[in-house]
Amino acid sequence: MSRNRSGHSLVHSALDIKSWQQQVPTVEAVRPARCPACGAASQPVGGPLGLHGHGLRERQVRGPAGPNAPAVLLVLQLRRYRCLPCGAVILVGPRELLPRRHYSAAAIGFALALYGLVLATAREVRRRISPQTILGATAFTGWATLRRWTRDVAHRRLFAALPSSDPGAMLRRVAASAAASLAAYADPTSRGEALEHRAFLGAAHAA
Repeated sequence: MSRNRSGHSLVHSALDIKSWQQQVPTVEAVRPARCPACGAASQPVGGPLGLHGHGLRERQVRGPAGPNAPAVLLVLQLRRYRCLPCGAVILVGPRELLPRRHYSAAAIGFALALYGLVLATAREVRRRISPQTILGATAFTGWATLRRWTRDVAHRRLFAALPSSDPGAMLRRVAASAAASLAAYADPTSRGEALEHRAFLGAAHAA
């Protein structure tokens, strides 16, 4: 559980972005078992419903839908719930969403792998990951967002479950270490795929 910019709790469902985009799940399908704020059961045995559906909230997410797919900008409808015991409002969305990030976890993991393992230039990484087509002058020599992601990984502000990185290490080295760790989270059936593809798949589970 984490907080987004609005202060609402963000809870991951088992669904991925693709499934969520195809059909927004029903209120019942993704209702959390408990309120992440106070711990009250959402459907206590013999008691009244604790977490009530509270409408939908739009959320943008950027990045490719797959390692070989073009980068896109999607608008998802997240489910909202209100906890009757404590009044907290909870957002529930796909497992790839990250609080305070415009890009999906899979997109960020893939970016780290392209930069750290494939040794792609920052400009090439941006072309693969970002849906933006109008770029400023500095975009031709680097990508500030990629540098920020890498530093956030090193300081455990992003993918905090990964092994510690040396904040003073070269950015490519930090990115490579993080991408290799993310690849380990991928489903075992993907072992025959390229390591950067497995980092894409594993990042969704490490979000």
